Amino acid sequence: MKLRPLLSLAVVLSAVLGLAVGCAKTEVATPAKTTALAPAAGGGQLLEAKAAATPEWLAKEVAAYPLTTCTVSGDKLGGGMGPALDYVWRVAGQPDRLVRFCCGDCPPDFRKDPAKYLAMIDAAKAGKK
Repeated sequence: MKLRPLLSLAVVLSAVLGLAVGCAKTEVATPAKTTALAPAAGGGQLLEAKAAATPEWLAKEVAAYPLTTCTVSGDKLGGGMGPALDYVWRVAGQPDRLVRFCCGDCPPDFRKDPAKYLAMIDAAKAGKK
């Protein structure tokens, strides 16, 4: 008879500990997502265009994009490395900007010094007018 209350207590403690472990797992996963989206140098975010922009906006920006080469590598966009990779440079309070790369190796370099590469796009845009 004395065993029944102990078993009940053990069941309750198991359930509480199980919930605590489940919560701990959730809390650990959340910071990892935040870290992956941490701002790049210059306070902006470089996001894949398919996820961050509407198809209409992307089509308009691709048509008006002033460069035929990657700002990071200088390689031709859509050349031997496959189709150009489209990204959105997003800074709070400013319009989104399209940035195109020749391959997946270039976005990390862009994130280190976005102002340098955005200036190249701006210069090309000014030269087209």
